[in-house]
Amino acid sequence: MPTASSLTEARAAIRAGTWVRHTSGVADDHVQGNVVILPQALADDFLRYCQRNPKPCPVLAVSEVGVPMLAQLGADIDIRTDVPRYRVWRHGEVVDEPTDVTRYWRDDLVTFVLGCSFSFEQALLDSGLALRHVSEGKNVAMYRTNIETAAAGPFQGPMVVSMRPLRAAAAIRAIQITSRFPHVHGAPVHIGDPALIGIRELTRPDYGDAVDVLPDELPVFWACGVTPQAAITQARPEFCITHAPGAMLITDLLNHQLASF
Repeated sequence: MPTASSLTEARAAIRAGTWVRHTSGVADDHVQGNVVILPQALADDFLRYCQRNPKPCPVLAVSEVGVPMLAQLGADIDIRTDVPRYRVWRHGEVVDEPTDVTRYWRDDLVTFVLGCSFSFEQALLDSGLALRHVSEGKNVAMYRTNIETAAAGPFQGPMVVSMRPLRAAAAIRAIQITSRFPHVHGAPVHIGDPALIGIRELTRPDYGDAVDVLPDELPVFWACGVTPQAAITQARPEFCITHAPGAMLITDLLNHQLASF
């Protein structure tokens, strides 16, 4: 298991296929990213989808066509091997969840890396705010909502959100802190009654792991980079690759570099 602070250990374990879980709390000073890999024919539409939906889809990097390296995020990053677990999609359905997608790589693929809320979690923790999924070693809870994203080409669908339970004073502080990080979803999109955004049961997340919300806590919801996977199920591209929810690309960038103020 990689230690919380070691990027070198984490990347080596991920490449070796010995770390195949979520990356919350791993190399916690480093920016993490959601991954979407699409054929070039769909890349312009997806870029416009991200531009129209910057809260759930903040773009950190876009690769050259057919190039698996992402030098702007790390000198030796290889997108084919450096995610703990991938999802391979065909016509909107997940057909495989490998730990390496080298055998699936094609010369027409374009990689998008989108900001991830794991990157602002360290700022919350540094401010003394406890995050239950981190302390319990769980993946963050993620839910599909009734908030519709703005369509672009074939891409459309509901916003996905991640949830962290916080007491009221901590929720106010979390708003202040995460507002500084627009490139990793920024401030929450909703606080309180989950039914108002179409979530029926907090105990049954669509992705990730459920955590308790105590009587003196509020559920706080941030836009989530799993949103494109909801759009992929509707767009039904003939082929694409994403990260498995919670299993992120860990970059060489440091979280504080993304702070806007």
